[in-house]
Amino acid sequence: MNQKEKAFKIKKILNELYPDPKIPLDHSNNFTFLIAVLLSAQCTDARVNTITPILFAKAKNPRDMLKLSVQEIEDIIRPCGLAPRKAKAIWELSKILVDKHGGTVPKTFEELEELPGVGHKTASVLMAQAFGVPAFPVDTHIHRCAKRWGLSSGKNVEETERDLKKWFKEEDWIKLHLQIIYFAREFCPAKKHDAGQCQICNLSVDRT
Repeated sequence: MNQKEKAFKIKKILNELYPDPKIPLDHSNNFTFLIAVLLSAQCTDARVNTITPILFAKAKNPRDMLKLSVQEIEDIIRPCGLAPRKAKAIWELSKILVDKHGGTVPKTFEELEELPGVGHKTASVLMAQAFGVPAFPVDTHIHRCAKRWGLSSGKNVEETERDLKKWFKEEDWIKLHLQIIYFAREFCPAKKHDAGQCQICNLSVDRT
């Protein structure tokens, strides 16, 4: 089986398991989505979803966020990890959104990646899930699975993203991003993974 055939079978399996995948981070607007994605760095979505209601009860737009001090934000988000850095980024990006973008989240990769705490992956998630622009954000789950499934030998998420975009059609990227994350968590975890019981790993020669 070549990689193109394998990619087709993977897509078929994922569509059967997750025909309509939902965004796992709770949010009510593009700003709260941006903050939730930022907080999810090195933190589980489940943990983020327990913290964001507390933060968003105080501020669900950048203007209200600026009324909080960095320390207040840090105290709330501490369970998410990296709290000092994330709190500073949240306050500073809120100021930029107010001063430069009229309080709205910009809709281009370039403008998003200029925001503190927003790298290419976070920008890609926003572009794809908030604005419907074809993008294929690669997190640790997707990076791991792409290697296990023989779709990429990328040494970093940027190389893996490039490879995945080659094997899947642009129109499928947004949905596949969520589908692979759900599959990775349920059937293809980083630890205690049984390749013999994973229907996608069974398609691949490389089960490392």
